[in-house]
Amino acid sequence: MYHFFAYVSKLKYILRWGLKRNVEDENVKEHSFDVAIIAHSLAIIKNRYFGGELNAERIALMALYHDATEVLTGDLPGPIKYFNPSIAEAYKGVEQAAEDKLLMMLPEAMREDFLPLTNYKLAGPEVSSIIKSADIISAYLKCIQEVDAGNREFTVAKDRVQNLLDASGLPEVEFFLEKFVPSYRLTLDELS
Repeated sequence: MYHFFAYVSKLKYILRWGLKRNVEDENVKEHSFDVAIIAHSLAIIKNRYFGGELNAERIALMALYHDATEVLTGDLPGPIKYFNPSIAEAYKGVEQAAEDKLLMMLPEAMREDFLPLTNYKLAGPEVSSIIKSADIISAYLKCIQEVDAGNREFTVAKDRVQNLLDASGLPEVEFFLEKFVPSYRLTLDELS
């Protein structure tokens, strides 16, 4: 009996933004779906407008699994994870151990198929930057929605994440921010 998929299904119980009061909770399973959609779109934008040759479908799949190890580690808040270099380095070891354990929950013949999904960084810097950018955009959208709902708890995080996006220098990120993000601030009636 193998437990990989049963564990991954429990990502819905891992809440994000643990140190912040949330108007609307977000779990890792929802976040992973958002990151997959955004990463897929960033890859398509890069291919259509900026000369990329990325496999957008493969990137979407990797993005779905990008936080899968959090079912074993939980979602450690950034202020703790990056409090100092020794904690950040130690946590990388924790994440690696969680990845190894999660992969051991698959039949041996399937592990090599899932390794590049649970560790998207193996796909190289171009793919990694797309998925990491999608992850940051997802965080930015969450911050916007919380701040727009009157939750000042996310104000500093919104500015910090926006600075990360501005510094990315990726034209596909700029395109997404300009063409798609404004819609996230509209109500359902305004979208119609």
